[in-house]
Amino acid sequence: MTKDKISLPTARRIALAAQGFLDPRPVGTPDRRHLARVLSRTGLLQIDSVSAVVRAHYMPLYSRLGPYPLTLLDNAAITRKRTVFEYWAHEASFLPVETYPLMRWRMQRAESGDEMYLGLAKWGREHAAYIEEIYRAVAERGPIAASALEGQKGSGGWWGWSHAKHAFEWLFWAGRITTAHRRGFERFYDLPERVLPQAILDLPVPAAEDAHRELLRISARAHGIATSGDLRDYFRLSPADMKGRLEELVEMGELLPVNVEGWDKPAYLYRDARLPRKIEARALLAPFDPVVFERARTERLFDFRYRIEIYTPADKRQYGYYVLPFLLGDKIVARVDLKADRPASVLRVHAAYAEAGAPPETTAQLFEELKEMQGWLGLERIEVTPAGNLGPALASERDGQPLQRLS
Repeated sequence: MTKDKISLPTARRIALAAQGFLDPRPVGTPDRRHLARVLSRTGLLQIDSVSAVVRAHYMPLYSRLGPYPLTLLDNAAITRKRTVFEYWAHEASFLPVETYPLMRWRMQRAESGDEMYLGLAKWGREHAAYIEEIYRAVAERGPIAASALEGQKGSGGWWGWSHAKHAFEWLFWAGRITTAHRRGFERFYDLPERVLPQAILDLPVPAAEDAHRELLRISARAHGIATSGDLRDYFRLSPADMKGRLEELVEMGELLPVNVEGWDKPAYLYRDARLPRKIEARALLAPFDPVVFERARTERLFDFRYRIEIYTPADKRQYGYYVLPFLLGDKIVARVDLKADRPASVLRVHAAYAEAGAPPETTAQLFEELKEMQGWLGLERIEVTPAGNLGPALASERDGQPLQRLS
């Protein structure tokens, strides 16, 4: 069978449409319906603690909806009518509550010592009685934070955690406890039956192979077009978990084998993927936005090499500490090193870099997006350091000087 050939620009537009960038931004304040729409596209929101600008799980909603109240996501994760829950998906993630039964296989494996970090699994085997003590404490006192039960500190332990923190994380992986709410970024844990909607708890738990097939289906919908590696990575499925499932979706006609221009691996087009002629996006993307969190895919789709440099020594960083890609149309045209300086009420642009071939309007469009972000974050002003090949032009735009056009 001859496979269809998809051009790279078409693949980019398919991928961005799948992630919600074809949807119009709401008129007025976004609400729970808009949150549900975004999650129906992305399938998950990866959680991250770094708050240099805003914690990364809040950003994908902003990138797709524009300014929205942060309480929209907070509230969706704290009530008995919650619509999202926390668990390990791509990494630690917010997931629609309907996905809960699809993750039970991972919880069951974790309880058996698989599907979790090896160090934590080993610790769990050695401290089974202590884990049960912590579980009973949660059952009696929850919601409760790990810090409330911290006792003897581990000596050079896993990430330097206390025994209590180890036990809470083991129980979380195993699905025996879940996040009731957060205070700041600290989790407060409780039993799933006291946290999740009863209707979700009553759903049947599918067999592992059925769950894997459905997770691949969600991944395919979120990608639009992808390699098998892309599809597997979205929910961190193992090659063994993938075995036979992809072929089943092809046989059912839900995935269509295609070739993408410039890709050296076979690709699959989701049957219901939208194929727009144009994408008119303008968005800053978090480092852990699903559009860019798989770096090899980002490079294949956008010819954009992206690495987060938080843990790189300052004098060895190429672009900066917390760098956000800037999406304009269907291309990533720039990147900016940003910090929300809340005590000074300033959005600081430490550096800005245009990609090769960035259009002349990049500076003006980026500045407009920065102004919108400044307002969303409640900051009083923007300050631009003229660093990077786009920095001087952006600083001129900030100061109301004639725009320095990109060469």
